[in-house]
Amino acid sequence: MTGSRRRTRLLTGWTTAVLLVLALAGCGLGTAGGKVPAAKLAGPLEDAPSLDGAEISVGSKNFSENVLLGKMALILLQAAGADVTDLTNIPGSAAARQAHLEGDIDAMWEYTGTGWLVYLGHPKPIKGKEEQYEAVRDEDLGNGLTWLPPAPMNNTYAFAITQASAKKYGITKLSEIKKVPINERTFCVESEFSNRSDGLEGMLKTYDIPLDGKDGVPSRNLKTFQTGAIYDATASGECVFGEVFTTDGRIVALDLQVLEDDRAYFPNYNVSLVVRTEVLEKYPEIEDVMAPVTEKLTDDVLKKLNAEIDVDGREPEDVAYDWLLDEGFISPA
Repeated sequence: MTGSRRRTRLLTGWTTAVLLVLALAGCGLGTAGGKVPAAKLAGPLEDAPSLDGAEISVGSKNFSENVLLGKMALILLQAAGADVTDLTNIPGSAAARQAHLEGDIDAMWEYTGTGWLVYLGHPKPIKGKEEQYEAVRDEDLGNGLTWLPPAPMNNTYAFAITQASAKKYGITKLSEIKKVPINERTFCVESEFSNRSDGLEGMLKTYDIPLDGKDGVPSRNLKTFQTGAIYDATASGECVFGEVFTTDGRIVALDLQVLEDDRAYFPNYNVSLVVRTEVLEKYPEIEDVMAPVTEKLTDDVLKKLNAEIDVDGREPEDVAYDWLLDEGFISPA
């Protein structure tokens, strides 16, 4: 993922790009989403209920992971017999959310932290994966949206170090940063993360190494980068600790080690397929088709698949198709 945290950056109103996407779809000229590879359901989905006759539009935001997940849903729903419309790659969380609320999008993968903090406007996250999910699910039902059970993956904030640093300092979790000499507690962060109330300063306080506090982290030890540059800066040793997102493929590509957030400071951003309630009531088979796949979406899986897109340059639909095929969920059409 590049730039600031796109899925939580709330933009205002519709963008020209999303209007174009929806206009094209309405005119029957296709969409800006790209192709949906044909497949047949297989393995654990071979006997899944049919969606013949269903018309389902699937959207996504315009960062790699969300597009990838959108393509997975499109491939699976189409393989189950649905007539799908590809509305993936919408610029901005606000535009995608509005399209979902307005009914232009029937289904889209969303993150529980985004739903709670951004869409529903709560100032603080809820501790615990299930607790956060249930709170979002219950409240968003009032908006006509149903959150299906979330995946294990949690694309939240984290700090990563090189394997060499992990070995040198003997650390695997954030509470062990205290082992690192003060002058070597250097951090590469985004400007937004270093300034927000639930960002760096709160994290350092939670782990008893307060910013500019006694035995803490001096301000001079902070280096500010664009998100995409942090990974390379950390890998090259410009800082010991780099702010990352836990499912970013560059973690794998650069052989970084994510430190465990052992005091659960960062919000949960588990991903869930969110379906318009009236559509799910009409086609409850959607949940049956998606559930076994959702259960397989771990942090390690997403890091690998995201790396294929962001590092290797593959197209999201090809990565999605190949993974579903390798896992036995589909077979060639």
